[in-house]
Amino acid sequence: MNSLYQRKEGQSRRLSSWDQTGGNRDFIVIGAGQTAAIAEIEGSGIIQHIWMTIAAKNKYAFRKVLVRMFWDGEEEPSVDSPVGDFFGVGHGVASHYVSMPLNMITTQDVIEDKAAMNCFFEMPFRSSARIEIINECEDEMVLYFYVDYVEKQIPEDSFYFHASWRRENPTQGTVDLAALKLEHDAQDKANYADQKVYELKNLTGDDNYVLMDAVGEGHYVGCNLSIDHLNPMPGFSWPGEGDDMFFIDGEPWPPRLHGTGTEDYFCAAWGYPSGKYDSPYHGISLYAPIRGNGDAWRESNTILFNDYSGKITQYRFHIVDPIIFRESLRFSIEHGHGNSQSNDYSSVAYWYQREPHKAYPEMLPVALRLPLPEKDSAKQFFQTF
Repeated sequence: MNSLYQRKEGQSRRLSSWDQTGGNRDFIVIGAGQTAAIAEIEGSGIIQHIWMTIAAKNKYAFRKVLVRMFWDGEEEPSVDSPVGDFFGVGHGVASHYVSMPLNMITTQDVIEDKAAMNCFFEMPFRSSARIEIINECEDEMVLYFYVDYVEKQIPEDSFYFHASWRRENPTQGTVDLAALKLEHDAQDKANYADQKVYELKNLTGDDNYVLMDAVGEGHYVGCNLSIDHLNPMPGFSWPGEGDDMFFIDGEPWPPRLHGTGTEDYFCAAWGYPSGKYDSPYHGISLYAPIRGNGDAWRESNTILFNDYSGKITQYRFHIVDPIIFRESLRFSIEHGHGNSQSNDYSSVAYWYQREPHKAYPEMLPVALRLPLPEKDSAKQFFQTF
């Protein structure tokens, strides 16, 4: 804040859904299957803040509604994501949390179907900017929004803002649960599965879950990762053992940035004992376990496994420590140690780079974006063993 007193260049502008008749219908209606451009800006400037809230009849509207952003007349979007995931909460729902660049404001300690959503990532453009909202719900939706920006010239060395959503459901785990259970029962040891999983080695990173695969020059500034833990194992259920790996500029194995575990990359430890929490640069924006954090399942006083099943979204922003790349960056993370687990993984990565950017994976159709309903997730969990 120590530069707030200095003179600022440019002219402040806003686009919003205000009722231009002077009334109080300060929203727009987007029909089912329709696209609305909430910002079409000509000239040079920087978007500095986006606020929006949606009202929709459809469950999981936060996964069905998409946000796309285009800079300087590009044909392929630089931002392509379901709206809820873009603003920091996965699984098609809303959850109250506050970070430095993103937040959702809604009922605390409740999983919601409504929220005010804010983004403070700066988004420069040199000749034009376009923001689209695509309603892929079965019914019309209502949208309230602000897009605040400043008209000004952009330095030649400025990068463009990018964000890309991905999903793998399920990840291809390397452990055969049925065979492992038989072996576990025969061994009659609660930690047998732990031992078998820890025998796995990953010396390539080839089968990791990929959050970002960019080509060009830029810097990565963060992500959110949503996991629905469908794949508990006897003696080994925590999904947070997967290491993070950043392969920079096409470097070979091992990458110069190699982590020690999922919860470690997201700046926590010991299996997220706090549950949901918010901080400026890292946190748990959604925490919805089926049976609670680490509840032990017991049979004849023998611990079979710790239950970490259920849905979670965790975030990490590299605001003060962006990861720099000059030619390319591939960011991936193991799904369980040695990619042992088969779970529902989805994510949004955020970064800045020069254009053109590498094409993103094609956006999944609505049916393949939806979260696994809780009753089905629980059923799969309880029938595993």
